[in-house]
Amino acid sequence: MKLNFTGLSDPGLIRSNNQDAYYIDPEGRFFIVADGMGGHAGGEQASRIATEEIQAHLIANWQSPKSSQQLLEQALLAANKAILQDQQNHPERADMGTTAVVVIFRDSEQPWCAHVGDSRLYRLQESQLQQITEDHTWVARAIKIGDITPDEARVHPFRHVLSRCLGREDLHQVDVQPLSLNIGDRLLLCSDGLTEELADQKIAHYLHKSPLLDEAAISLVEAAKDQGGHDNITVVIVTLEDNS
Repeated sequence: MKLNFTGLSDPGLIRSNNQDAYYIDPEGRFFIVADGMGGHAGGEQASRIATEEIQAHLIANWQSPKSSQQLLEQALLAANKAILQDQQNHPERADMGTTAVVVIFRDSEQPWCAHVGDSRLYRLQESQLQQITEDHTWVARAIKIGDITPDEARVHPFRHVLSRCLGREDLHQVDVQPLSLNIGDRLLLCSDGLTEELADQKIAHYLHKSPLLDEAAISLVEAAKDQGGHDNITVVIVTLEDNS
């Protein structure tokens, strides 16, 4: 078995800068998407710090006896600490923060993912798309307790209000879970610039229709731009293939 992967980030049609960041380990060990916030410089800085700190922590501790769950938790909390330190050093960026979604593949282990915020992980099995992560947002909680419907959430004025993100003193835990992945499945890590514009049905369509991952990534980004491209758009696609 082998992994095939690709990534693409686009500023969209409205914003002049890109506050998203992503990282793909050249060896296919881990994948990161982050979506920064807090002004032009702050958002870019927060997502950059997060991706760099998570990358560095994973590489430094990859061969450690830590479990994948521990490794991911500590990597994201280390990123949170680094952003907080940057806020202290640069008060003009005191309100910056970022989401993060990370997937790792360690030797002989099932893959694991971790996330904070509303950047998402999806799994496409055949033509069926499943959202793996649960958004840390006001509207996601409102849906869960039945206060609003998913359709109402898509246009709700509070839909961008995060209940959890990197860059906050009160962040003490991250959501970490193992993943089940079969040969032929596709994983999609993405920022909300994609999910704000495209419903899950459309995401499944573009993710499934192209056999080439690069083409699938381009199709997703261009479709989001066709719907308005109001935010930065970032996608990372990973698939498990049979190399026999």
